Amino acid sequence: MAYEEGGGKTMEFSETIIQRVWKKGKIVSTHKPSLWRKDDCGAWMKRDEFRNRRSEYGWEIDDISPGGPDALCNVRPVHWQNNVDQMSGLLKCHVTAHGVNNRQAR
Repeated sequence: MAYEEGGGKTMEFSETIIQRVWKKGKIVSTHKPSLWRKDDCGAWMKRDEFRNRRSEYGWEIDDISPGGPDALCNVRPVHWQNNVDQMSGLLKCHVTAHGVNNRQAR
């Protein structure tokens, strides 16, 4: 199934790749890592909310270096709101965690 990520690039991922990218998210010792992780901005992501832009915990797969290799070393999991402004190639932290919820970064 193909879909459009933040930069307008259509991508397709197998469940195996999605799980491998998920495992690159930051583990929080108080939460079950198979269900909950944080992105590089510190925003909460929920495993079963992949591609869900209507969820507070939705996440997507981001290219670390746009135009770089299509390889696991060049992707990471990010909260969907932190993936919408990627044209510059730099991660912009629009959302971060506040306790067990996410909120707009200041």
